[in-house]
Amino acid sequence: MTKRTKKGFHRVEFSLPDDLTSQLHTRLMSLSSSVKADYLKSEVFSKYVSLDTDPPEVRRTRAINKWLATERENEATNDRLFNTPGEYNILPRVRWSNFVGWCRDFISDIIGETPPVDALIGAFSGGASTSRNRTSSHPSSKYTGTIHTTERCLDYFKDTCIDELPGWINAQNRLITDIVPGNVMFTVPKKTDIDRVACKEPDLNMFIQKGIGTFFRRALLKHRINLNDQSINRRLAREGSITGKLATLDLSSASDSVSTGLVDLFLPEVWCTLLDSVRSPVTVIDGDEHLNHMMSSMGNGFTFELESLLFFTIAKAVCFFRGNFRGVVSVYGDDIICPTDAVAELTFALGFLGFQVNPDKSFDSGPFRESCGGHYYDGYDITPFYIKAPILRMEDLIDVANKLRHWGSRTYAGGIIDPEVEPVWLWLKSMVPDVLWGGSDTSFKYQLVSQDTPNFRLSEEKRNKGTGDGGYYHWLNATSVRTAASDGVQTSSRVTSTNKLRLKRVRDRTVPRLEYIFLSELYGIDWTQSISSESGNPRE
Repeated sequence: MTKRTKKGFHRVEFSLPDDLTSQLHTRLMSLSSSVKADYLKSEVFSKYVSLDTDPPEVRRTRAINKWLATERENEATNDRLFNTPGEYNILPRVRWSNFVGWCRDFISDIIGETPPVDALIGAFSGGASTSRNRTSSHPSSKYTGTIHTTERCLDYFKDTCIDELPGWINAQNRLITDIVPGNVMFTVPKKTDIDRVACKEPDLNMFIQKGIGTFFRRALLKHRINLNDQSINRRLAREGSITGKLATLDLSSASDSVSTGLVDLFLPEVWCTLLDSVRSPVTVIDGDEHLNHMMSSMGNGFTFELESLLFFTIAKAVCFFRGNFRGVVSVYGDDIICPTDAVAELTFALGFLGFQVNPDKSFDSGPFRESCGGHYYDGYDITPFYIKAPILRMEDLIDVANKLRHWGSRTYAGGIIDPEVEPVWLWLKSMVPDVLWGGSDTSFKYQLVSQDTPNFRLSEEKRNKGTGDGGYYHWLNATSVRTAASDGVQTSSRVTSTNKLRLKRVRDRTVPRLEYIFLSELYGIDWTQSISSESGNPRE
């Protein structure tokens, strides 16, 4: 049903069956058995969360307990690393002192002995912080009013950032800084039975943390580790599934397992001092303060880059001492690619340093490999898609239908989508109004991809809000390091969503030329009427 508005848009309301998700589950589980289909069945609902799964408080409690257990392991790791004698053999005929020395030198070659001023010049993100929730956390808002910081981080900020960026000029005259002990824990849905833990950082801490993270990212790029491109790991994972010469390793709770002792051991002293000064030494959990044994958690602005640096170093060290320094090593966070014959030694070294290889998501034998969201079997892409919540809105339905279409186009030759999934997709299509057919991008959830004449697409109703003085300060900092005047930065306003949808007419009403199509589209057969009658869900 649509209602025309004054601006020429059509506000839309749709009705979907209450048991749509359940019906889809039944149809997907009925797909004929194959490596690809069986893998989809095992994965597609593995991250599903609804009122029928474990309640939020149970998932949250499990996540917090897991985090605290990791912290106990971090405390033990710190003690172990501090007390390990230099003559201990971390690898066969490799002394601990030699291993540590090699890693220190390798990291120093990447990031240097001392941090340059550029490493302290960060930026605010749009994420929540200890002073602002998600809805009021636009970067511009953090340049005015009250902002949070730890005491040691404030000293660094006053000594460096204020003089280096124009947006911070006279900052002490307009900002009110509240000293806080550290970050604040929260959880987000992850899987059916457990949440994921992350932490909201103090504002100024996050600003400098992001500068450090950006510096690490650029430094690693010079050593051919590109943290802006996951396709590298996916390509290597596919290669490993064919040749068997490369393994894919995944670590459990990797971000939370980087202990302070490991950083002190591997990084140059001045870098260690900097990281320790801008990290959160304390995490507030439901009002209680926990003294951290980890260097940083998810939510910290340098956690991802720091763990990538450490895992790259450890993997290269193992390969070096095995006599295979030129062996292929690639990392993206805790997704590690390494030579298969180095897995045993690398697993042991990682374990000694406080990390646990996840056996359920690590592969060094057989034809399967997985890394950075790419899943491969003997060279074939069998990457599943995930349904993480009940299908309640039209954009949810379109999103699932487009994902199913994309999944069916993998590993199938001749430009034809796997006929096995066609009845399921046609059934989903029958519940989408025909004015929303004719899309061409399976990653776009506001128009169904099909070989039909496009008319409309769904569009989120959004509003522009001014950013005030904070937007100007944000612009000064954001443009101070741009290399060309053409690098435009929009900071004077921000866009907010109203969670309302409208129909918006598409500009190009040409039938899309799709790389992969269903047989029904190839032969022009309209099966949607029979599918619609069978399901009892008319298109409205």
